[in-house]
Amino acid sequence: MFPTKTDKARDELQGGQRTLSQRERALLLMADGRRSLTDFSPLFASHGEAEQTLMTLVERGYLHDPKAAEAAAVAEAAPAPQPAPAVEPIHVSTAADTFDGKRSLATTRMFLFDICERMFVRRDPRFALQMRDALREARDREAMLTIAALMLTEVEKTAGTERAESLRERIDRLLPPAEVVH
Repeated sequence: MFPTKTDKARDELQGGQRTLSQRERALLLMADGRRSLTDFSPLFASHGEAEQTLMTLVERGYLHDPKAAEAAAVAEAAPAPQPAPAVEPIHVSTAADTFDGKRSLATTRMFLFDICERMFVRRDPRFALQMRDALREARDREAMLTIAALMLTEVEKTAGTERAESLRERIDRLLPPAEVVH
């Protein structure tokens, strides 16, 4: 499916009106008739969540699939075909969906450097410099969590709670587990 925006979606994207979540709005912005579910999946924690959100936006009238409408018109004129045997769906995973690498402070540090570059360098260069310096000095899990918490507080202020929470989940998947002392 290559969905396009409806008038209802265009109204939602105009200033002053926000009834959808940040991810739903991002999906609406990307929906141009040339992008498919595969292109939307990196916005979500899983391919299934992206598909469910896409279907919900179609059902609520924010998106429509012009090819599906065209196919429905053709189907009305043509006799109903016999159903094909069920086939196991192909599951494609993207780098944004899972992380199968080793959990480490180095991986977490690189992810936090990336957040710093993408979200703070232009908006707040002084804060970005402070965070980069702190990341270079962080040597343990607690220091890394402290820096991450500071960065996520700023992300929440600028990009919203949902974005901060999605980043927090990724950081949790990257950090090595806390050592248990007996």
